[in-house]
Amino acid sequence: MEQERRYSQMTEHELKQEIAQLKEKARKAEQLGIVNEFAVLERKALMAQAYLMDPSEYQAGGIYAIEGDPGTYFKIDYLNGVFAWGYRLGGNGQEEALPISLLAGEKK
Repeated sequence: MEQERRYSQMTEHELKQEIAQLKEKARKAEQLGIVNEFAVLERKALMAQAYLMDPSEYQAGGIYAIEGDPGTYFKIDYLNGVFAWGYRLGGNGQEEALPISLLAGEKK
């Protein structure tokens, strides 16, 4: 049995193939009305996409919009790999980690 590779070990080409496969599976799950599977596959695709991004483009103290959640902003306390740790502005102030692929342009 072949062991699954971590996204951090994949090449850019492999990551892009993985994202395409996950999005296709998610599309099929959505068509079949399997909401839970759709959500899991979409989240996996976002995780894989984070490994194609450059974490140095995100700064501690920066405030970024959250993709798919209009009007919600996230303030980064620190970065750890492809995860931004911080909290949602206007939220409960609880620290959480988001993959950088969920963060849109920095708020001015």
